[in-house]
Amino acid sequence: MSDEVDYEDGDINAVVDDYEDGDINSVADDYEDGDVNTTAASRADAAGAGAPASMPTEVLDYIARSLADEPDAVVIRQEDRRGSAVLKLHVAPRDMGRIIGRRGRTAQAIRTLVGAAGARSGVQAVVDIVDD
Repeated sequence: MSDEVDYEDGDINAVVDDYEDGDINSVADDYEDGDVNTTAASRADAAGAGAPASMPTEVLDYIARSLADEPDAVVIRQEDRRGSAVLKLHVAPRDMGRIIGRRGRTAQAIRTLVGAAGARSGVQAVVDIVDD
């Protein structure tokens, strides 16, 4: 079997060692806002400093607001500690049970999803659910 892989027109994310100008998936810095296959570095450059932690924050905000009866009471505060983003989630007292879930299963699922979003952004994201 050959080391070279033949890609056909329409293939997505083709990996080729010898990119040329004009290739669909070239590594050139010609990404524009809204491009689908941008790299984490180009997303961070486009958004400015602290951008990698925005994806986990957005994921946590979406999940928490979707679960809460009072979505306007959802507040997320971010602290940076030793290379990781600690996201402190504040919700209305009556929404705590919905966010934590039975035996903490919902909270664990939230932590897993936010952690995956952080890993995709290149940052370790930790969720703390704060009891006010």
